[in-house]
Parts: sequence; C-alpha cells; structure tokens
Amino acid sequence: MSDANIEVLRLEALRKTYNPGLPNATEVLHGIDLRIGRSDFAALVGPSGSGKSTLLNLIGLLDKPSSGELYLRGQPTSGMDDAGLTALRGSAIGFVFQFHHLIQAFTAIDNVLMPLMLARGKPCAQDVQRAQDLLAAVGLKKYADAKPNQLSGGQQQRVAIARALVTEPALLLADEPTGNLDTHTASEVFELFRLFNRERGCAILLVTHDPRLAPMCDRNINLVDGYIVSDTKN
Repeated sequence: MSDANIEVLRLEALRKTYNPGLPNATEVLHGIDLRIGRSDFAALVGPSGSGKSTLLNLIGLLDKPSSGELYLRGQPTSGMDDAGLTALRGSAIGFVFQFHHLIQAFTAIDNVLMPLMLARGKPCAQDVQRAQDLLAAVGLKKYADAKPNQLSGGQQQRVAIARALVTEPALLLADEPTGNLDTHTASEVFELFRLFNRERGCAILLVTHDPRLAPMCDRNINLVDGYIVSDTKN
C-alpha cells in the first residue's frame, strides 16, 4: 500500500453474536475482512437488517466483536480495556450522525470544542484556533457564537462535521449524515466530506441509503446478511 493510502483500519475475520451461549443466540456478522486506507472515501451500503449498524458500532469501538481482530492505525484492539478503547476512539475516530446531537446551551464553537474539552479539560488557544479554522472551512466563521437554535438544519450538521474533525481523526464514520437534509443541503454536506478527505487525509466511511450518494463515493462496500458480498471502486 502506498504512503498516500496508508492503512487506517483493518478487520480480520470479525464476527458479532448477540446472546452468545443462549438458545436465541444470533450471529449478525460472519467473519468480516476489510481494509480502509487513509485516502479512501467509501460508502457502506446494504438492505435494512444487513448488519451495517452493528459493523459501524464495532468499527467505532462502541461495541466489541465476539471474535476476530480490529486494527486501528495498526493497533490491535481486542485486548484493550474500556479506558484504552475510549482513548483510542477519541483520538482516532470522528463521528457524524443523521441527527447532529449538538448541545443546545452551547455556542457553535463550544460544540466544536467539546471532544477536546472532554479529553483535556479547558481548551488552549491552539484548540480554539483549530475550532475557528474548522468553522471557517465549513462556511460558518461568522456563526461561531450562535446557538444551535439560531442555525438551520444544514448549518447544524456542518457544526457537527467540524466537531467530528477537531481531534484530527484518521477515520471519519458518517451514519446517514444527509438523511435529515434536503437535496441541495445534502449535496453541500457531501462535498465537505470530499474536501476533508482530499485535503486533510481523513478516511471516510459513510453509511447511506441515499441512492444518489453511494455512486459519488470512490468505493462501495456492499453488506448483505452479515457478509461483504462486493467491494468495488467507482
């Protein structure tokens, strides 16, 4: 793999079983193998019930696999305790969801700074400058002191994107990030992902049901019944 697409994420024989050892045990993921490189801009697609949410939770270190190994930035995670997983998740992964989950009492810039404040306490001048730069990058420089209820839905999602990127993550996970937006705003948000992928070397894994978005990604990973049935480049 070239330096330009250095490996960020690797899954080896990843399986997830719910209620293991019980009569109603259900294996949802059946030995997933996957690699994501730094320059990848990939869509994870598949029908409802295919295991996309389960896989995203495992990749995001929000849940643990039943077996197999997940490497993040080359680091195996199966032997990590909760504190180690939380620290790695906070430094290496950014999350953007369909609903932005901004803190309504906080300004836009304080929402962007939240991951850094949770990790380190009071932000330093460099942290504040980074947050200001990100708000400028998403077109919201003049809204730094606005509360979420003073922003449109699209603007709030832009704040959420800036918040996800403030830790300079290696991997950005986006779960239906445009599902609550109109077509024009969805296109603008998608282009922001594209911009950060190209200019900041942040790998993107985007889960979407939107038939317009998946073909616009560089790579489509199709998950069906807990198996990756295709992994193609557009």
